[in-house]
Parts: sequence; C-alpha cells; structure tokens
Amino acid sequence: MSNQLDLFHVQRAYSLAQGPLSNDQLYQSVAEAAGLASDALNQRCEIGRAKAKRSPLKRKIRWYQQTLKAMGVLRKVEGRRGVWELAEPTDKGLHQAPGRVCLLAYSTRLGVAIWGDNNAVFSHLDEPIHLCVTSPPYPLRIQRRYGNVAEHEWVDFITQSLEPIVKQLAPGGSVVLNVSNDIFEVKKPSRSLYIERMVLALHDRLGLSLMDRWPWVNLSKPPGPTHWACVNRQQLCVGWEPVFWFTNDPLKVRSDNRRVLEPHTDRHRRLLEQGGDTRVTHYGDGAHRLRGNGFDTPTDGRIPKNVMIKGHRCSDSLRARAAAKRLGLPAHPAMFPTALAEFAIRFLTREGDLVVDLFSGVNKTGMAAERHGRRWIASEIILQYIKTQAELFSQFEGFWLNPALAVDSPDRTGS
Repeated sequence: MSNQLDLFHVQRAYSLAQGPLSNDQLYQSVAEAAGLASDALNQRCEIGRAKAKRSPLKRKIRWYQQTLKAMGVLRKVEGRRGVWELAEPTDKGLHQAPGRVCLLAYSTRLGVAIWGDNNAVFSHLDEPIHLCVTSPPYPLRIQRRYGNVAEHEWVDFITQSLEPIVKQLAPGGSVVLNVSNDIFEVKKPSRSLYIERMVLALHDRLGLSLMDRWPWVNLSKPPGPTHWACVNRQQLCVGWEPVFWFTNDPLKVRSDNRRVLEPHTDRHRRLLEQGGDTRVTHYGDGAHRLRGNGFDTPTDGRIPKNVMIKGHRCSDSLRARAAAKRLGLPAHPAMFPTALAEFAIRFLTREGDLVVDLFSGVNKTGMAAERHGRRWIASEIILQYIKTQAELFSQFEGFWLNPALAVDSPDRTGS
C-alpha cells in the first residue's frame, strides 16, 4: 500500500493543518489524503538486520518528512518532541517559503507558478525573458500581512531582486514596475525620494534605460494619505501611482504601439467622414501647423496616451477574493487591475514570448499572459496566496495542480 503514497501527501498534510503536527497526527492525515485503509498504518513487518517489526508505511512517511526538512520546507517546533510545522510563518500568520526552497505549485500549457523566493527561482533560469511585469512590496510604514521592506533598504532590495531577471532579459526586453507614490519622509508631509533613487540605481547598477513613466490614475482610491491629507490637511489625496517602463536596449526594444491601438473617437470618425480637418492655420509661432488636410487618412486606431485611467477594482480581483474566502484563506490586500498587465504584455511582447512576475500575488501577470498567448513564469513566497492563484487558473488549458495544494478539490488536480 505504501507505493500509493508520495512526498506530496506529506507536504499536503502540513499545508492543510496550517500549523504544527505531531507524528501521530501526520500519519492519520497522510493516510486519509492517500486514500489508505484505516488499519494500514498499524500493519507491521520485519525490517532490518534485527528483524524488528515496524510499520513500513509510517517509516515511509517519516522518510518523506525528513526529505522536506532537508529541503527547508519543514522545521521542528522547539520544545515539542516529534512536532513539525510547514515553512516559516510571517509575523501576520502567513506561511512563506524558507531559504531558497522552490516547489512547483501549479502549471498550465503556457506557464508555471512556483512557491519560493524569487531570487532562488530566477537565478537558475536558462531562458531569455522578454518582459517582467511586477508590483513589488511597497516600503510602507505600516506593514501589510505579507511583509514589507523598510524605505532605507528598498533600493537595494529591488535591485537585488531584479538582478537575475535582468541577466536573462532578451535584447530589447522590458521591465515594468508598479510602485507607490504615497511614501513620505518620517514625520513630515514631504514625499520620499526613494523612487528617484530607484530609477538611478536600476540604470547605474543594472544597466536599464528608462523608457517611460505611466501614471496609473485611479480616482477610486480611498482618501489618503490619511494623516497629511485628512487630518493635518497639508496634502491632497493621492489619485495615481507610477508605473515605470525600463529596457536593457532602447534601440532593440520590442514595443509596438500598433498592438495596443484604441478605437477612434466619435469626433475623429466624423472628421474622416467629411474628408478631414480643412483648416489652414498655425500655433506656437509655427511650431504646430494645420495645412488643410489633417486627419484625412483612415488608420486602424489611435495611439494610446501614456496615462492609464483605470480603477483598482476588476473582475479578476473579485474572483480572487471569492476564491480566498471559499478556501478559508486570507485575500491578498494589494491587487492591481489585470488591465495594467494586459496593456504591458500586448505593447511590449509578441505571441509566444516569455513574461515573468517575481512578486506575483494573485498572479494577474500570468492571467494576462494566458489570455494573450504568452508563456509565463510566476513566483510567490506566501503559501496562502499561491493556493488562491491555483483556484483562478483551473480553467486554463493543461492545468495541473501540485497534489499538496489540492485542498478539498480533487477534480482540480489536472487534465
């Protein structure tokens, strides 16, 4: 019967427990997960030279337990004999992958999601990356559940995180970063300059060129910064966040705005129908001229402005929150709309290119890549978030779920 058992059943037992397990509890949980008969654990046979009677099933479970320990996935609970727990819980009770552990969590025909530290995941990647789209943890004073980096450490943190990505970036590949504009100097209403330091560091340390800044205008953001805008009244409420676009080679950049053309406005269509703008005039001392034939050539669409006006609420965010609630997991508290990732992917990559996200959260980047025919790799260090991701990807072609994450949903383990 023991050949029905594998490493994933042991990992899943700790995953389901979301806390410490004694060996007796582990044995019972693994037997149930593997569909073994209730008396299988107590069946004994002679083992070793001493021919002592032992349970081969329990021995195999303990062997897998020690394998997970050696990988750094499990740790022993101090002061409790034979009691182990999964990974390292954060201060807020979430479980993050310890050390340089990397475990395949789920996959589709086009991509893979890995539970683990992003540096460990991408340091050994031997394939050209065409685009990285990510929203790293902000240097907030009040930390999110998943943890944050202090402002004075943030520039080092982001350059070290991106270094393995940049090393594998294809010529003309891009990095798109959504960061916070709402970081202030300590006890002052003046804004931090960490963004400016980040831009210079990515250029000076990693050789990235700044292609553009895309203001993400989100007028549905809650009022804030609370202290400086709503209490002291010294600031205005923040209504946008910066999105930065970098490349390793501006002369070979893979962008093409024809992939993101937007429909013409009603006014533009009317101009086309009447033969264009027939005015003959000039503005700005001749810098801008109308020669009587403006807007008279039909085109496939209008080139987008480099300002993104999008609310933070989107259908994928609602699905993610519903999935987390259904699984009894905490919802990710900071989700950007899928439309941001979709725009970057369409604009900066071609079908079949590789897109990555090193702080994937609920993996909006992977979702956008799936929908637009791009390959993708996503890493996420928090176990609870990667479980929620898997729920959202179950409808995509070739979906496979690590059995250790298949919480009460055996029908989602693959097709």
